[in-house]
Amino acid sequence: MDPTVYTYLAYVLISVGLTIWVARTLHKNGRPFLVDVFADRADLADSVNHLLVVGFYLINFGYMSLALKLAYRVDTAVSGIEALSYKVGLVLVVLGLMHFFNLYVFSRIRRAKRIERAPRPVQPDAMTAPPAL
Repeated sequence: MDPTVYTYLAYVLISVGLTIWVARTLHKNGRPFLVDVFADRADLADSVNHLLVVGFYLINFGYMSLALKLAYRVDTAVSGIEALSYKVGLVLVVLGLMHFFNLYVFSRIRRAKRIERAPRPVQPDAMTAPPAL
């Protein structure tokens, strides 16, 4: 079989495995954060968590499919490893960027909710005299 085919197969297997591992990790560890963001509404947090995982899979598997084609022919094991390294590295960067984007969005939502739920300032009960001129 052509070395390019082996490179493609390795790329798909590694990328799918990494995507599934990251999605499961984010799903499991993101739940408490989402419960806090959605004001202790666990049902809503679980729904959003599931939808995020579905979107995560769709975007990453779509990207992996689009990025599969190599611009050059792989003739040796070394060029196959280099191509595989480049392709898997791109997948990892995309996974990381998506993760940080999700964290940013939910931290903004969480911050807004905390400000909304924060106790209101106490009215002053006295005033200080202005300084004499």
